Amino acid sequence: MFIEKGIGRFVSSRVRDIRPSGIRAFFDLNAAGGEGDIIALGVGEPDFITPEKVREACIQALREGQTKYTSNAGLMELREEISAYFSGSFALSYDPEQEMIVTVGSSEAVDLALRAVIDPGDEVLIPAPSYIAYEPITHLHGGKIIEVAATAEEQFKLTPQALQAAITPHSKALMINYPCNPTGTVMTEQDWLPIAELIIQHNLVVISDEVYAELTYGRKHVSIASLPGMKERTIVISGFSKAFAMTGWRVGYACGPRELIAGMLKIHQYTAMCAPTIAQIAALESLRHGLAAKDEMMASYNERRKLFVAGLNAIGLACHEPEGAFYAFPSITSTGMSSEQFALRMLKEAKVALVPGHVFGSGGEGFIRCSYAASLVDLEKALGRMGRFMQVMQPV
Repeated sequence: MFIEKGIGRFVSSRVRDIRPSGIRAFFDLNAAGGEGDIIALGVGEPDFITPEKVREACIQALREGQTKYTSNAGLMELREEISAYFSGSFALSYDPEQEMIVTVGSSEAVDLALRAVIDPGDEVLIPAPSYIAYEPITHLHGGKIIEVAATAEEQFKLTPQALQAAITPHSKALMINYPCNPTGTVMTEQDWLPIAELIIQHNLVVISDEVYAELTYGRKHVSIASLPGMKERTIVISGFSKAFAMTGWRVGYACGPRELIAGMLKIHQYTAMCAPTIAQIAALESLRHGLAAKDEMMASYNERRKLFVAGLNAIGLACHEPEGAFYAFPSITSTGMSSEQFALRMLKEAKVALVPGHVFGSGGEGFIRCSYAASLVDLEKALGRMGRFMQVMQPV
């Protein structure tokens, strides 16, 4: 039997099996080595900086010496404010003391939720294409991924037919992300109702990543937890990174049944202790005095969305209308290239950085993800470069 030599032999098999992030790996290997003026439409990060009032609240907290641990579950004032915000914005009521935990970004909340819920061998159903982190985190904790096809023909929505076909006696959890990264798809109450019936029928728990909940266009976000019978079996995850332009602050949160939140808290207190105190203070300021700034950023994203999606369709990259988040997910099948080939050539020849769709799982091949959380100037320049590339490209 072959025995690997060196320190690498101590890396666990589960970690060895995980592929590097398809987004980060792509840019590490290609964008970093690019020459000239590259327009980055790849990483999902707002181009806005955190509003001044929020930054000033953090600075003042530092001056006052607020640098100690908070409760493991997070500042009570922040949890109370999140509770009020959820009640007013999404018609959901959570007890800030027992049904909520503040985490180190929504990413930690996803990790905690999966660890608290799944045992080795449990199946986690995930609509695909989907955010790339769900599969490796599930794998790390011994779960088995079952992808549920969310097709372009259905505007990438989760359908009851596809979900029913994927459920087995070993299915335990459904991991969802709407508004969706990478497709921008939004689910309505009518979309959710038959899904909720199946979830209850098959006694599944739901982990709902709603970090883009504030970023919807033309319709209001509907959380699956707001449907009858769903709140008691759903962990709702969100955070401040996207809508509040606070990616680097790393503040997220999870709301759900007290038993599940208590399980997440057990893990959190041994691994992260608490989210950074001054970042929690900044998040509190965002909810108290930053909602107007959030709405202004939202209006700007909507303007960019309209311009960019129309531009993609005009240059021959067919794109469905994304109703949420800040991503466009156009088809590149007309080019005859794979998504990776297209993204690499677009980077090298047109100096526009995009993400190949295959990294988002089944159904992602044949598409690319473009973030329109960039300035209008950059989006217009990118469309110009992409259009010229489409006119002169030669098939592979």
